[in-house]
Amino acid sequence: MDIVLLVKAAIMGIVEGLTEFLPISSTGHLILAGALLGFDDGKAKVFDIAIQTGAIFAVILVYWQKIQSTVVALPRQAKARRFALNVLIAFLPAVVLGLLFGKVIKEHLFTPVVVASTFILGGFIILWAEKRPPGAVRVENVDDMTPLDALKVGLVQCFAMIPGTSRSGSTIIGGMLLGLSRKAATDFSFFLAIPTLIGAGVYSLYKERALLSAADIPLFAVGLVFSFLSAWLCVRWLLRYISTHSFVPFAWYRIVFGIVVLMTAWSGLVTWAD
Repeated sequence: MDIVLLVKAAIMGIVEGLTEFLPISSTGHLILAGALLGFDDGKAKVFDIAIQTGAIFAVILVYWQKIQSTVVALPRQAKARRFALNVLIAFLPAVVLGLLFGKVIKEHLFTPVVVASTFILGGFIILWAEKRPPGAVRVENVDDMTPLDALKVGLVQCFAMIPGTSRSGSTIIGGMLLGLSRKAATDFSFFLAIPTLIGAGVYSLYKERALLSAADIPLFAVGLVFSFLSAWLCVRWLLRYISTHSFVPFAWYRIVFGIVVLMTAWSGLVTWAD
C-alpha cells in the first residue's frame, strides 16, 4: 500500500472525526480536504462515508452507559422503549429521502462551491438562531421527547443531505428551535447519528462494492482508526463546551471559511476540483 495514500487516509480520518459532531459539516470539510489532497475519485467518496463509522464508535463509547441501560431496560421500561422508538422515528425520514434523492444530490451538489455557499448560509442561520429571544424550553432531557418531537428533528436532519449544511448543526440548532434544551438537542443528535451514519456507511459500501478490493483494507482501517480517535476527543470536548457556551463561534468559522473558499476559487489561487 502506498504510504502517501495512507497518510492521506489518516488526514481524512482526522478531518472526519473533528468535524462530524460539530455544526460545521464533516461532509463539506471532507470534500474540500479531498479536493486539496487529490483524494476525490469514486473510491474516495465511498471512503468518506465509510469512515463515519469510526466516529460513531466514539459516540457509542462516550454514551455506552446510556445505550447499555436502554437496551437492558427495553423489555420492562416504557421510557426505554419510547427513547428507542424516538430514535427510529427520527432516523426514517433520512432513509426515505436518501434513497429517493441521494444519487441526484451526489451528482450535482458535491462540489466545493456548493459546500462553501452552504457553509456561509448555515453560519448566518446559526447566528440568527442564537440571537433569537430565548423561547420556552419544553424538553430538558432526551427521555422527555415525544414521537412528534423526534419526527420533527428527523425531518430537520434531512437538510444535511445538502453538503456543507452539517447533520449535527441541523439537528442541534433545529432541535433547539423546536423547544429542546441545548443539552437535549445535542444528546439526541449524537444518538440519532448512530443508525444514520452506520446505515449510510453500510449502504455505500454495499452499493459501491465493485470499486473495492481486499487491497483497500489498510486504507479504510487507517481512516477508521483516526476518525475514531479524533471524534472521541471532539465529543468529550463538545459536551463540556455546550454547558457554558453558544454555537456562535462555529457560525463565524463557517462564514469566514466559506468566504475564503469562494475567493480562492474565483481568483484561481486554489483549484478546487469538483
